[in-house]
Amino acid sequence: MTAFSAEGQSDPTVQPVPAAVVEQVDAADITLSNPKRAVLSLGSNLGNRLETLQGAIDALEDTPGLRVKAVSPVYETEPWGVEPGSQPSYFNAVIVVKTTLPPSSLLERGQAIEEAFDRVRDERWAPRTIDVDIVAYADVVSDDPLLTLPHPRAHERAFVLAPWHDVDPEAQLPGAGAIADLLAGVGREGVLPRTDLELRLPE
Repeated sequence: MTAFSAEGQSDPTVQPVPAAVVEQVDAADITLSNPKRAVLSLGSNLGNRLETLQGAIDALEDTPGLRVKAVSPVYETEPWGVEPGSQPSYFNAVIVVKTTLPPSSLLERGQAIEEAFDRVRDERWAPRTIDVDIVAYADVVSDDPLLTLPHPRAHERAFVLAPWHDVDPEAQLPGAGAIADLLAGVGREGVLPRTDLELRLPE
């Protein structure tokens, strides 16, 4: 019994891929390799605030179709809309991500991370373990009540503008103008840089 040698013979079950299919695959790859840039604001004023912020960043990095590209310095700010001293101060940061997720899926992922950290939505301005807000998504402008883009109050919040300016000084807020100009307009009062604290960019 002689061993069969396949040398010089092609497997008849392997057919060349039609050029049209190759083009479709290449087109899909181009779409996937052209993610959108999004800016997210993170805040925490309960529990181990720095650890929670880092956990949220790591959870976002673990999201399929999302990569964290920049992490801002940490700022400490007083809560909005409540009596001074009635709640712990916030640690705030901004991250820039690139993602192939549409805005609605990015919102769902942010809310899932909030729930994972036991965020409770009892009342407006309540303290929270983690707040994940989409500030801007590419150049999208939308008045969808479920997800208004850009964030309707981002232009007046120094705790968003200051860290965003740190990671992207040339950034523009769609429909509102340059971050540097907006920050100059609202000022940095009540927004304290915490140079003793640091968040890591996921490896």
